[in-house]
Amino acid sequence: MINGIINVYKEKGFTSFDVVAKCRGIFKQKKIGHTGTLDPDAEGVLPVCLGKATRVCDLLTEKEKEYEAVMLLGKITDTQDISGAVLKEQEVNVTEQEVTDAVLGFVGDYMQIPPMYSALKVNGRKLCDLAREGKTVERKARPVVIYDIQILKIELPRVTMHIRCSKGTYIRTLCEDIGIKLGCGACMEKLIRTRVSEFKIENALTLKEVEKLVAEEDFSFVNSVDSVFLKYPKTTAGKKYEKFIYNGNRLEPIMLNEESILLRSQPVRIYDEEGRFIGIYEFDEKQSNYKPVKLFLGE
Repeated sequence: MINGIINVYKEKGFTSFDVVAKCRGIFKQKKIGHTGTLDPDAEGVLPVCLGKATRVCDLLTEKEKEYEAVMLLGKITDTQDISGAVLKEQEVNVTEQEVTDAVLGFVGDYMQIPPMYSALKVNGRKLCDLAREGKTVERKARPVVIYDIQILKIELPRVTMHIRCSKGTYIRTLCEDIGIKLGCGACMEKLIRTRVSEFKIENALTLKEVEKLVAEEDFSFVNSVDSVFLKYPKTTAGKKYEKFIYNGNRLEPIMLNEESILLRSQPVRIYDEEGRFIGIYEFDEKQSNYKPVKLFLGE
């Protein structure tokens, strides 16, 4: 079984599940998961976790993301993007400065209402399934953060933007909200995800490229499981304490070869003396030892 993370370029027309299903066939293993859904019409970076790395999926989903989006002013759709049914069309009588001011006004903390056409669940049912049945349910606004927006081009009624945002941000909803603020409505015409954490679009591979490399038995493109944690300090556990790390026990400071005050201030990567990645631990001030946060032992 292959363990690691691959940076897939999800092409337009594929669902995120399609990518996972295709990867299961390419790698001939079932234990595969993705790290944050991209709509079928969207494209770009989709980190896919293999084997033990599937335990990283939830952590990567939490990471900040970057997108390049084209917003189309004057059109409102039921899905908030160009693929949906048009609900309303309006003339666009705004200046470039008004557009700029409205767009940049969304930088910072932002309470966003999730769209009906999304995979979020309400009472056990996906919102998108309810929407397809013609049902609309109340959704609570959720806090998201728009860290930065760069306006790349304004060719009214289109506006091209680069957006850096927190988890849970719907770019099509952002486009619609900007349109509401401008008074002319808007939908998202195009979306490319350019970054998820340290996974960038310039290093992403299409499924065809992945398939070709695997057929050639070249797995150099597979990132190691611990690659997403390199910002954390690294330490090793002494060989005589192996039973503690392999059993997932808490570790006392004396068990670590490079224990220091620095390791107590943030999460730490712990390895055994053979260099095998054990997992991520945090220092527990109350018990004065290290508790496991995420372990990567076993299958």
